[in-house]
Amino acid sequence: MAETARGAAQPVEYAVAVERYLAAADLGEGSRRIYRIALATWAWALVDRPVPVGRDRRRALPPVLPLALLDGPQAAERLRLGLAQRAADADPRTVNRELSILRGAVLWWRAQSWIHGDPVARLRPCALPGSGTSPLYPADLRALFALRVPLREQATWHLLHETGAAIEQVLALDIDDLDLSRRRTRPRPDRQANPQAGRPPLHWGSGSARLLPLLLVGRTGGPLLLTDRRATAGTPAADLCPHSGRGRLSYRRAAELFTAATRPLDPEGRGWTLRRLRAAAPPVVRCADGSW
Repeated sequence: MAETARGAAQPVEYAVAVERYLAAADLGEGSRRIYRIALATWAWALVDRPVPVGRDRRRALPPVLPLALLDGPQAAERLRLGLAQRAADADPRTVNRELSILRGAVLWWRAQSWIHGDPVARLRPCALPGSGTSPLYPADLRALFALRVPLREQATWHLLHETGAAIEQVLALDIDDLDLSRRRTRPRPDRQANPQAGRPPLHWGSGSARLLPLLLVGRTGGPLLLTDRRATAGTPAADLCPHSGRGRLSYRRAAELFTAATRPLDPEGRGWTLRRLRAAAPPVVRCADGSW
């Protein structure tokens, strides 16, 4: 094992780096198995070999390769070709999930100084059939999250991107739906009026985990995302903040704010839509053990 600048042992093999990443990730056993399969899939692309499909994929042993291949001059192109092959062989939601998993692993390996480049930076997720919505590029997302906008907007955008949830579902969240320590929503089957009842929990990443506690300072109940002004008379109690009297943020207003904020980033000057923000998010998957 080589020593990194951080003083930690640097794995030589890609498979060892995968196991280190999975051990550090906050994942259930079923999700960890899915991540391991997805990351093994990319090993075939990195050595310029086709990914086995069907039963052959489950039985095949992935190639042994050095993690340093990710810093090699051919890594980005090989992954691009591998993505194109997967897009031809698999459902686009599956491909997008596998790409998202690889992005997360690469980000973590870079944070450990085990690799230095980002060979997935220019890879674009597959468009979903019938959506008519193309996802934003990674460079677009970096520019978006660097915008100086109110905390509410940044929290909304991170939640949409990281959870992959429908916009309406995110806007319907109440503060007591959140399990901040586990980075997920709580199931609420006992509350008939709760839009989250009966749905699989939403899971979010580090961006939302950083922003949500700041957004909730001084509030213990009511809608998560609020309007700037007090609600009008007649607003249902479920859509009111008990502390400030402000109402739940509407879909229309959230969309207007996003489009206005992103006009400077859009080459056409029109601004982006919220649906483009969540188009690249991985789908919700039920694992073999029944968990989500």
